[in-house]
Amino acid sequence: MSSSTTSRRSDWWIPISLVLLSLVPAIAGTARLAQLVGGAEVTAANARFFAQPIPVVLHILVVIPYSLVGAFQFSPGFRRRNRPWHRAAGRVLGVFGLVVALTGLWMAHFYPWPEGDGLGVYVERLAFGTAMAASIVLGIDAVRRRDFKAHGAWMTRAYAIGLGAGTQVLTHLPWVILVGKPGEAARTVLMGAGWVINIVVAEWIIRRGQKGIAAHQSAVRGQYALVRLFVGFGVARQHDRAGRCVSVPHPAAELVRGDHAFDVDRVPVVRNAE
Repeated sequence: MSSSTTSRRSDWWIPISLVLLSLVPAIAGTARLAQLVGGAEVTAANARFFAQPIPVVLHILVVIPYSLVGAFQFSPGFRRRNRPWHRAAGRVLGVFGLVVALTGLWMAHFYPWPEGDGLGVYVERLAFGTAMAASIVLGIDAVRRRDFKAHGAWMTRAYAIGLGAGTQVLTHLPWVILVGKPGEAARTVLMGAGWVINIVVAEWIIRRGQKGIAAHQSAVRGQYALVRLFVGFGVARQHDRAGRCVSVPHPAAELVRGDHAFDVDRVPVVRNAE
């Protein structure tokens, strides 16, 4: 199997995994919308949504595309092949992400706490919701400054927090099967674990990507040093028809001489200091 085929497959595993992680919350949200639209029976578990439906409806309508479409923003190969789509989708998803965070904060603060939630879960919702909104704002500011590395890092953190509901299904499932319905303290730990796991994975991905960039820049610096070594002062020696050694302009001299010089930290070029 060629390395390019392996790379393409690994590119698709990233969005596919994220989509699968988003499915359970997306299905639950769709069911909640169906209850609200269809006029289901009001119970203690859903009374807060019927009393004030706009925040939860808005939250569900934006969090589903944010999770599912946003998954494809994290496939490097897909981004390279579809840069206009990546930019257009990113603008929409940035707005959606802010709406997800802000409606989540509103519901955490103003809705009555459901059974099993307590002060710990309330504080977690406020903390992680605020962190998600702040990450998106910082990511948007970074891309406006054309700092794409910081932009990607902040948007990765925001998406990881937004996808917490998917991981929380996985943290709750073993407890429910082995122990039963979690109490207030256990639910605080299980909810927090979902967010923390996502953030740890996100930071690992960010650090791994930064190491790859650093390695690429090091390789480019090495190639540039070789060019300078072989180009020298911008001339090459050759013999004329009479056998005399003469100096002629080297075809690669423009790489290190002239008006511009290559700088791997700023693409494409910066002015020479001379």
